[in-house]
Amino acid sequence: MRVALTGGASGIGAAVAANLKRLGADIVAFDIVEPRVNIDQWIRVDLSDPASILEAERQVSGSFDALINNAGLPPREGLEEKVLAVNYFGLVNFTKLMLPKLRQGGAIVNTASKAGARWRDNIPQIKALRDLADVDALPAFIESQAISPVRAYDLSKEAVIVWTITQTERLAALGLRANTVSPAAVSTDILDDFVSAFGERATKAMARIGRPGTPEEVAEVICFLASPQSNWLKGIDIPIDGGLAAMSLSDGLDMSI
Repeated sequence: MRVALTGGASGIGAAVAANLKRLGADIVAFDIVEPRVNIDQWIRVDLSDPASILEAERQVSGSFDALINNAGLPPREGLEEKVLAVNYFGLVNFTKLMLPKLRQGGAIVNTASKAGARWRDNIPQIKALRDLADVDALPAFIESQAISPVRAYDLSKEAVIVWTITQTERLAALGLRANTVSPAAVSTDILDDFVSAFGERATKAMARIGRPGTPEEVAEVICFLASPQSNWLKGIDIPIDGGLAAMSLSDGLDMSI
């Protein structure tokens, strides 16, 4: 199995690489920094820069069984443009260039987030983001929509979920499939960024489920979705959240046992 992986240097991506390597996979990592272990080739890419994405694609040889789009930025003050450029536009642009390199039956796994769960409520804004000509239009979009760092992150992940859903039929015609995973809080180096940005939204959620998840727990699901064993799963989003989504849903059902 040969896998293309973005964001493999740390956190969830590093756990995915370690898991895949244990399974005997050949891994080409695309990242702005070089992963230290568990990869067979590193190709540098800045996913906020379309020219860098094009250059990275030119360096790719051979075909792949899976593409795992895991690279992303957390919500930080002043990074609204970069978050949207990397988390959404970079993912979409990179995937489009990589499609011809995916073998029949190949899988795409996109890392979204529990923060994107309200995508149904924000379709007009997601469409407005989708319809931007390119990343150069982001500053005006952010200003006109008064997008905060938290909203930039949430929107980027909502857009990834929606884009993945809308590609299902097209990809099926090509013999491919795509799904998303939506982790809640995960114990990585950027967990503090989320706690700082989301405040009580993050701390209350972690308190309710008992702990943050681990990168390895998320990696297990990603690797399953990248494998042939999940070949009948297409266009779905899997929350990896310790039961948080179910708990939130049950709050409004008035059916407690």
